[in-house]
Amino acid sequence: MAISDMANIYQRPAELLQQLIRFDTTNPPGNEADCIAFIDGLLRQAGIATTWLARTPQRPNLIARLPGQGKAPPLLLYGHVDVVTTENQPWTRPPFEGVIQDGFIWGRGALDMKGGVAMMLAAFLRAKAEKTSLPGDVVLAILSDEEHGGDFGAKFLVEEHAEQFQGVRYALGEFGGFSMTIGGKRFYPIQIAEKQMCLMRATVRGQGGHGSLPVRGQAMARLARLLHNLDRKRLPLHITPAVRLMIESLGAALGGVQGLVVRQLLNPMLSDRLLSQMGENSRLFEPLLHNTVSPTVLRASEKFNVIPSEVSVGLDGRLLPGYTPDDMLAELGDMVGPEVEFEVIRYDPGPADPDMGLFETLANILRQADPQGVPLPYVLSAITDARFFSKLGIQTYGFLPMQLPESFNFSQTIHAADERIPVDAVQFGSQAIFHALQLCGV
Repeated sequence: MAISDMANIYQRPAELLQQLIRFDTTNPPGNEADCIAFIDGLLRQAGIATTWLARTPQRPNLIARLPGQGKAPPLLLYGHVDVVTTENQPWTRPPFEGVIQDGFIWGRGALDMKGGVAMMLAAFLRAKAEKTSLPGDVVLAILSDEEHGGDFGAKFLVEEHAEQFQGVRYALGEFGGFSMTIGGKRFYPIQIAEKQMCLMRATVRGQGGHGSLPVRGQAMARLARLLHNLDRKRLPLHITPAVRLMIESLGAALGGVQGLVVRQLLNPMLSDRLLSQMGENSRLFEPLLHNTVSPTVLRASEKFNVIPSEVSVGLDGRLLPGYTPDDMLAELGDMVGPEVEFEVIRYDPGPADPDMGLFETLANILRQADPQGVPLPYVLSAITDARFFSKLGIQTYGFLPMQLPESFNFSQTIHAADERIPVDAVQFGSQAIFHALQLCGV
């Protein structure tokens, strides 16, 4: 559809999302330029000046600004248009057609995070069209490369073009604001913090040789012990301030026996035992109370008939806020002993403590949108581009509001086959973000 046919598209955020999904921006390689050019066309048609900044032409980033009254610092909205692969996933609808069926928009990026970009863009265009009074400037940043490290996106902008974010204190980005049901109550977790990326390689060595002459207790056996330990054991319990706030808030909202049980997650004597009894629900809490390590990439012999003398495994390590790679290495060393050599491949630090100055404003927006919902401070076990903007002193709130059906499993749909979002949720989110533009800083 031509840009000229999309006047007032801000009134139809679901249609906007459909258009964004139809750009295949699978990363790698990304190739976000056509998608960003489409967004650029919408902004320029609305009379909004834009700036393109890029390390390479096919991996650009776009920045636009709406002037405010100067009564508050600028507010940053940012989101990425690259998406993860659909390879080897059993999709039942085409992943890049953005079809609407059964009340959902289907397609890769519907949740992560072209849906969020559509919400932000709709709110931004609406503010321009309606000449909305804004307390401070609103800066919109459309980013490349979040799904593959951010080197062409947020990391590049923060390191090379920090002037674009001068004076910004708060930002809205991914991931939070989606509804989830716990104990029969509907919660809206607003992300205030996230874990840190700490990618590592573990190497074990031993006697190699010909595959016809078995060796016992060498590199492969040592690898098996390592994997067994990582599978069966947890790293030590840590209760960080942000997670304490999240769990205490959840326990207070649940009340009664449920609330009491949840608060026991903060009891060092009971926490791990309780996690072991929570079944599937432990997946929400366990990574927020421990540094974690997941084995992901194995490398050993290249031939069937060669026993390797060296075996390595790539480890996706995630550190809690305030912890460092040295902490991770010490905890792993205590767990597996000296026969394993660990090497840190990449570490992206994040802030230790969140700035909660905007939380109540965002929480009140959600309370007004859904009086039955309970806003909740939330710590993300994954990482986002927030870690880069934090280097400029910017606190990101994960605020992409979505009212989801109780049966909808967000965590099992994002990055998976048949990724989708309710049509009504896109409208809900764009409305909430529009209200945030008017209130943030007031």
